[in-house]
Parts: sequence; C-alpha cells; structure tokens
Amino acid sequence: MASQIADSHRAGAQVVKGHDICKKHAMELLEEVGLPRGLLALSDIEEFGYNRTSRFMWIVQKKKNEHTFKKIKQTVSYATEVTAFVETGKMMKVTGVKTKKLFLWISLVEVYAEESSAGKLTFTTGAGLSETFDAEAFALDD
Repeated sequence: MASQIADSHRAGAQVVKGHDICKKHAMELLEEVGLPRGLLALSDIEEFGYNRTSRFMWIVQKKKNEHTFKKIKQTVSYATEVTAFVETGKMMKVTGVKTKKLFLWISLVEVYAEESSAGKLTFTTGAGLSETFDAEAFALDD
C-alpha cells in the first residue's frame, strides 16, 4: 500500500515510533481537540505523526484490525495507515477507517462533535450518510 503521507506533511511534524508512545500521543491529541480518547482503537502501532502547522495526523500500525464499540454495537475497520486533518472537535478528510453497515464496509471521511448537542459525535461517510452517537460509547475500555 502506498503511503498517503505527503512529504509536505512530514516536514516539521512530530513523529514518534513504538506502540506505547504512539498510543499515548494519539490519545493526547484526541483529548486536546476534544474527541474521546478511545476513538482510534488501534493495535501494534509503529508510527504516529502530527504536523501542528497543517493539522495533519497519521498513524501506521503493523496490520489492519477491526474493533467493535460494544455500547453501540458498531464494528470499525482500521487500515494499516490512518490519516486525518484535525481541529477542535473534528477529524476531517479521514482515510483508512471504515464502518460496517449490514454487509458493506463504508469509508468514514469525517467525525465531529455536535456543538448543539453536548456529548454527541457525528460520523459522515464518503456517500454523504451520517450517524450520531453518544461520545461516551468511544471512551476507553477499562
């Protein structure tokens, strides 16, 4: 798979390697922009990068994985490379994340916190479909 991470985004980015430190940085970034720390349920992370200037973040994991958010019974697939532009309350132009609807995998392109409804997250697909869930469904499993 060719990398979606352009050299322009790598230049000046903070990059860390190793699962534990990558997971820590990813959770801190999610928290910083007001999104639930458990939103990116990734495993075996090899690299995390974030460019504060362009607001572009990426995560590379060893292999793709699936995770089911039990509170909403929603299965999500994460590719080996997940990228997004982030800002307060939003992840935009997301790549590498799909959700299962019936028998189809549909790419997610945006996640944002509902300003009018505190505690809600809306997920939008490339087809323009959207669905809103309680943000607590994406809290870290203890």
